[in-house]
Amino acid sequence: MLKPMVEFCASNMHHGTDEIMNRLELDDDVEVIEYGCLGNCGECYLRPFALVDGVIVAADNIQQLDEAIKLALVAQKADREALDKLLDDL
Repeated sequence: MLKPMVEFCASNMHHGTDEIMNRLELDDDVEVIEYGCLGNCGECYLRPFALVDGVIVAADNIQQLDEAIKLALVAQKADREALDKLLDDL
């Protein structure tokens, strides 16, 4: 089974996203990658963000971002499980 991937931009760390990244790196069920740039400079400048399986997740502060990432991971897990069930039923 593929792990969900959470990607962080090194240029966005001034918002405090490194705290979230460091915590997620301890979770063996999540793949965490830090890039020098994710190519979302406007978003990066304005507020903390990350990509969760390629989808931008952003918030006004790191506490909200942490919660938004958790919710995105739960939603994507549910989607993967539903797809697996659908494929099994075929």
